[in-house]
Amino acid sequence: MFGPGNPDWERRRRLLGRTLRELDADVVALQEVPVDAPDVLAELTGPEYHFAHFSHHSHDGVAGTVATRWPHRVVAELDLRLTERARSTLPWCAALLIELDTPLGKMVVTHHKPSWPLPFELERERQALLVAGFLEDHLVGRDEAHAVVLGDFDAAPDSASMRFWRGRSVVQDVSVCYQDAWEYAHPGAPGITFDLANPLVRDGELGTAVSRQIDHILVRSGLHGPTLRVADCHLVLDAPVDGVWASDHYGVVADLVAPPNQVEGRVASPAT
Repeated sequence: MFGPGNPDWERRRRLLGRTLRELDADVVALQEVPVDAPDVLAELTGPEYHFAHFSHHSHDGVAGTVATRWPHRVVAELDLRLTERARSTLPWCAALLIELDTPLGKMVVTHHKPSWPLPFELERERQALLVAGFLEDHLVGRDEAHAVVLGDFDAAPDSASMRFWRGRSVVQDVSVCYQDAWEYAHPGAPGITFDLANPLVRDGELGTAVSRQIDHILVRSGLHGPTLRVADCHLVLDAPVDGVWASDHYGVVADLVAPPNQVEGRVASPAT
């Protein structure tokens, strides 16, 4: 969300809140939000959501959070500050796992926030391995449960960590497979979420890096494929509205459909 310590927060926050309420998503993952300001969070999503915040935050109270339409329970928070340089760059580098009952069935949702610096793919791969392994252990014998991992991965689709998540590489003799919602809905199309066309990116700290897709919604696969089908996936707030750019990231929204005769659910990782 490019938090309140950054320029034009008041106008950006109003636009973000209006967009989130219009989306009316069932699950929302937000980054760089003031988790110590419940009134701001309620303004962003609406008052009916249930929140789980990352337990650590930056000095200004900013961290990540996940909001759900239905009550949830926190399964675990995994500290992803696995190396000295990971510990020195982001206090809320973590994965927050929650579980909730939805019209799609039991769902485990993981808000994943690995290390952000570009040279830290070593950390991101190890962080992915830790989180994926925890999820596999948690889901043993629970074939009816769905698992979705979403957030700002700070990793492009061809990176080592994303290749591991999507079942295209093995790390330390471990392999998993999660379907990227954007790739399923738009095969071969770039889903750029961190874009030099956005002045908040171009004029920011990472303005010399290439445009890339680093925000993802991933659906866990069973033996025959993902347990939920992606009915739609699209970007939101990927252009200015009345001259306002909402964030330095574009949001990703996916509509997930259960097997036949069940209803749809929507998850979003908007404007991270």
